[in-house]
Amino acid sequence: MDEKELENFRQAGRIASKVREDSKSLIMVDASLLDIAETTEQMIAEEGAKPAFPVNISINEIAAHYTPGAGSIEMLGEKDLVKIDIGVEFEGAIGDTAYTIDLGGENGNLVKASEEALEEALKMMKPGVAVGSIGGVIEEAIKKHGYRPIANLTGHMIKSNDLHAGVEIPNVKTDDPFELMEGDVFAVEPFATTGGGYVADLNQVEIYSLFAPAKIRMQQSRKIVEYALTNFGMLPFAERWVMKEFQSKVMVSMGLKELLKNHFIRAYPVLRESDGGMVAQSEHTIYISADGVEVLTK
Repeated sequence: MDEKELENFRQAGRIASKVREDSKSLIMVDASLLDIAETTEQMIAEEGAKPAFPVNISINEIAAHYTPGAGSIEMLGEKDLVKIDIGVEFEGAIGDTAYTIDLGGENGNLVKASEEALEEALKMMKPGVAVGSIGGVIEEAIKKHGYRPIANLTGHMIKSNDLHAGVEIPNVKTDDPFELMEGDVFAVEPFATTGGGYVADLNQVEIYSLFAPAKIRMQQSRKIVEYALTNFGMLPFAERWVMKEFQSKVMVSMGLKELLKNHFIRAYPVLRESDGGMVAQSEHTIYISADGVEVLTK
């Protein structure tokens, strides 16, 4: 990674950090989920960047991949455990960060478990450290509080224009021997739960990304692909973003259905903790330097 690319990652991280902190004022009882998502995404635009993915607002037992749909009237409840996951894209570089707010005041220790697991993971990350051992530190930190890490959710390597670049940071101890190298960028995101420690797909899907753009029969599908490729590249996008552009629920629904059927796009189903356990998440994007980590989203 050259200095210009690294500076782009630093800028993406700075913007993500600012938006993360500013967005916390939006998280309150009776707040509209759609307003939170759209306001946070507008904050990113006002900083001269783009969302790297739709703002995720995952509540209680929902762990990830939920963003409100167009016209959503959902509101936060007085006992909700709210996870906000924010991605910022700046000149191809990506900053990915998340936090949890406990509106009911009953899950503070669970939130602390995910936060401490993140802190402990960052302390040990440096060139030569195996990712499987990082998962062990995360697992130990969460279990110390009496909870479980979510085993089938992971952190991930990030490259320019590539949110999930292949290598994962597990949240449990594994035998994965991949060693961190100077110049790597990773999103580290411990998930702590009161449940069994696994997530399962729901039928609901609000987020997609291009998978293999190709010749497409239906005109409305072609228009969706062209719009997505021009505006989002291969990064995830929300159905509500496409709806805003084309103003036709029928056209967008039919187009996305054809694209999924023919494997031109991939879907990101909403993820729920399998036992219905509460879930907390903390996340930072980091750069592996010669001496350790530089937290880009601090």
